[in-house]
Amino acid sequence: MALKREFGKEQPYIPAGPFKIRIPFVHYRFEAADYIQGLLMCAVCLGAIPMLTEYLGMPFEIAIAVVILNGILYTTHVFLGDPVIPGWVTPAIPLLMLYVSDYQIGPERMQALIAFELMLGGLAFFLGITGLGKRIVSIVPNAMQSGIIIGSGIAAVNVIFVKGARFDTFPKSIMICVGLAFYLLFSNHFKSIRSNNKVLKVISDLGILPIVLLAVVLGPILKETSWPVIEWGITKPDFVGLWSEWTIFGNLPFPKASMFVKSIPMVISAYIILFGDMIQSQALLEDAAKDRPDEKIDYNPNRTHIIFGLRNMIMSIIGPDITMCGPLWAAMQVVVCERFKHGREAMDSINGGAASFRYGTLTGYFILPIVTLVKPILGIALASTMLIQGYVSIRVGVMKARTFNDLGIAGVMAAIVATRGAAWGLASGIILCILVNLGNKPELDVVIFDQEKEVA
Repeated sequence: MALKREFGKEQPYIPAGPFKIRIPFVHYRFEAADYIQGLLMCAVCLGAIPMLTEYLGMPFEIAIAVVILNGILYTTHVFLGDPVIPGWVTPAIPLLMLYVSDYQIGPERMQALIAFELMLGGLAFFLGITGLGKRIVSIVPNAMQSGIIIGSGIAAVNVIFVKGARFDTFPKSIMICVGLAFYLLFSNHFKSIRSNNKVLKVISDLGILPIVLLAVVLGPILKETSWPVIEWGITKPDFVGLWSEWTIFGNLPFPKASMFVKSIPMVISAYIILFGDMIQSQALLEDAAKDRPDEKIDYNPNRTHIIFGLRNMIMSIIGPDITMCGPLWAAMQVVVCERFKHGREAMDSINGGAASFRYGTLTGYFILPIVTLVKPILGIALASTMLIQGYVSIRVGVMKARTFNDLGIAGVMAAIVATRGAAWGLASGIILCILVNLGNKPELDVVIFDQEKEVA
C-alpha cells in the first residue's frame, strides 16, 4: 500500500541528492485509468517508427526496439522526482529531419544523429548539474515565456492543418474526435453534468482514451482508415541487431569531431524548444496545484535538465532516436492534470497519474493486439494530441503575459517561432523586450488581470 500523504504536504519519497525517488505502490498509488489510457496512447509513440524507417532506413524490428528503449527511460522522470509525462521534442523533429538529410543515409547519417543527441544531452546535463537550468528559466521575462508557449501551440496546430498534412488525410475523423475531446476535457457544460452522472464521471476519468477507441471504429465507417487486423502475441524487437549495426557498440564508428561542431546550431535550436517545454510544464503544474491544495507539487527545472539530459546521452549510445528525449508530452500532461483537478478520489497524487500513464505506454509496446488495433489510426491519435497541446499552449501562454505590452510582444514572437523557427523567435523576443520596455515606468504599463478585476 502506498505511503499516506499529509494534507498540503509533498508526496512521500526517498531523498537522493537532487533526486526524489518514488517507487510504484510504495510512494504513490497506481492509477488504473491513466494506465489504461497509456496502453492505447502508445499509438502516438509508435508513430516514431515511420520516421525511423524513412529517415534512417531502420527495419521495423529495429525501430520498435528504439521506441521500447525510449519508453523505459520515460519512466525515470517520476521515479527520480519529476512529476511530468515526458515525450518527444516534437516541434524540433522537422528541423532534425532536415539536418540529418544533409548526410548520406547509412552510417554517416547515424553518426551525425549520435553526435547531435549526445551534444544536446550533454548541454542539458551541464545546465542541470550546475544549477544554471533553474536560473535560465527564472530570468526569462514573462513576455518571452508567453511567446515561446504560444508559438509552440501555433506550430502544433500548423503541423496538422498545413496543406497535405494529416487533416487532409482524415478530415472527418479528426473533426469529430477532436471536437469530442475538447468537449470532454475543457467544456464547462460537461463539467457541470459529469458530477451528477456516474457514467459520465467514468468517461471523464478516462481522459482521451474514449477518443482513441472512437477513432478505431469511426475511421473505417467514414472510409478514412481500414479496419484493424488484430494479431496475437507479443512484439519482437531486435535489440541485438540494433546494438550490433546501429550504435557505436557495434560496427558503427564514433562520430568525427567535425560532426559535433556542425551540430551546435541544431543543438541550440532544439534546446530553445526544450526550454519552452519546461516553462509549459511548470505552468501546467502550477495551474493544477490551484485546485489541489492537498498536495504540494515540487517541479525543479535543474532536476528536469539532469534527467532528460541523461536520457538523450543514453539514447545516443544505445538507440539513437530522431524524435529526441523531451521533458514533456504536453497533451497528455494536460489530460492528467485535468483529471487531477477533480480531487483526491479521482487521482491521489499527480505522481501516480503521470507514472501510471507511462507504465501503460511501455506495456502497450509489447502487446501485439494493442499495436495492431491502433495501427490504422496512428495519424488521428497524433492529430488529437497535437491539437489538444496547441489549445492548452495558447491558453497557458496568454495567462503568462502580465501586461498588454507582454501580450503584444508574445504575439509577434509566437508568430515568428511558428513560421521561422525557435532561434528567430528567441532573437525577436529579446529585441522586442529591450525596445518596448526601454525606459518604461511600471505604472504606465497596464496590468491585464488587475484591469479585469476592476471592470468586474
